[in-house]
Amino acid sequence: MESLVSTEWLAQHLGQPDLVVVDSSWHMPASGRSGRDEYVASHIPGARFLDIDELSDHADPAPHMLPSAEEFGPAMERLGIGRDDRIVVYDNSPIRTAARGWFMVRHFGARQVALLDGGFQKWTTERRPTESGEPAPRAADFQAEERGDEVVTKQQILAGEVRTALLDARGKARFEGSEPDPRPGVEPGHIPGACNLPFGALYNDDGTFRSRDEIRRLFAEADVDPYEPFTASCGSGVTAISLIFAAHLLGNDSTKLYDGSWAEWGSDPATPKALGPA
Repeated sequence: MESLVSTEWLAQHLGQPDLVVVDSSWHMPASGRSGRDEYVASHIPGARFLDIDELSDHADPAPHMLPSAEEFGPAMERLGIGRDDRIVVYDNSPIRTAARGWFMVRHFGARQVALLDGGFQKWTTERRPTESGEPAPRAADFQAEERGDEVVTKQQILAGEVRTALLDARGKARFEGSEPDPRPGVEPGHIPGACNLPFGALYNDDGTFRSRDEIRRLFAEADVDPYEPFTASCGSGVTAISLIFAAHLLGNDSTKLYDGSWAEWGSDPATPKALGPA
């Protein structure tokens, strides 16, 4: 299974016993939208709902930080998602949260994980079937183990231990600090030395990913080599994964995630902050 599958491919394979479809839609709190409520109302037949905010480390003050493997595995089994299943993740969110779901299930050991190109938006535009309610129970085994060295911490960045390029997926205005951060108590700006590639640039208007050539061009314009290791960040560790997935499409799996991202960095008065363009 390819890492990026089309709606046509999914329609042809839907219902196969080892194929699990996962809706990981999440919305910014100010949007007034609920990923779970929208999922219950309408989703791809058989899809399970992965709540990337609920399944997180609630002991950490930063939003939706990765949970422990001990929490993640049983949660997947309750959802009916197995580690050895073929997993296709999609969303119905303007901030493309399927990428975060893709990252999470891979990070904890699943080997066959794909994104649905264009997501629920494209699926419904093509008038493909949907259903409502909760899916039928499904037996699943998910022995979760974290992939090593995929996530970096604020302390590692401050200590100079992160020697890769830093690439920020937020929009230009938030990166430069010309507009306030939407989260209370979070200062504007970016990590000194970071480059900026807004995640939305990677997608076409219909939610599909841009071509490999266009992805390479966008990284070049951001002054980051997509074939070399880099560390991605954003507002809270969600849209950064679009950058990581784009590099993955080009064959680069040496990227890292700063999971705390600007929500953590910008709320700490002791961290250095830069304003203006990169």
